[in-house]
Amino acid sequence: MKNGNRLFAGLSRLLALLGVALIAGRAYGQAGGFQTSGGFTPQGIVFLVVMGIVGLLFYIYLSLTLQVIATKTSTANGWLAWIPIANIFLMLMVGKKPMWWFILLLIPLVNIVITIIVWMAIAEARGKPNWWGIVLIVPIVGLVVPGYLAWSS
Repeated sequence: MKNGNRLFAGLSRLLALLGVALIAGRAYGQAGGFQTSGGFTPQGIVFLVVMGIVGLLFYIYLSLTLQVIATKTSTANGWLAWIPIANIFLMLMVGKKPMWWFILLLIPLVNIVITIIVWMAIAEARGKPNWWGIVLIVPIVGLVVPGYLAWSS
């Protein structure tokens, strides 16, 4: 049943990502982008599919790294990494931050600072320098940080 829950969570996340891509595509199309009066153009469909695949791969990567980090820090319920909102609570548990910080993550601009603080705490929980949490704001390097924290010794 455990694998069934993961599969369900993954499928629901995939549907959510595809829905977001579709909504973004429609909004872009209404602004004069790749949509005609009869529907999407072939370029628009390719764009949506590619963005959906990229989003899915990014989601799988982050979920897997967060689950590995939870396992290595002996945090219970590492499978929460695969559930969209629950993964934030898992990050707070790994970083040993209060659960009410979730509310702070809903406030624009404040959420950036709180995310960095949480990732700094996650880095410390993994025995790494806390400045790894600050590195997340560097665009390409920020993608490497969760993998480094998960799979480094």
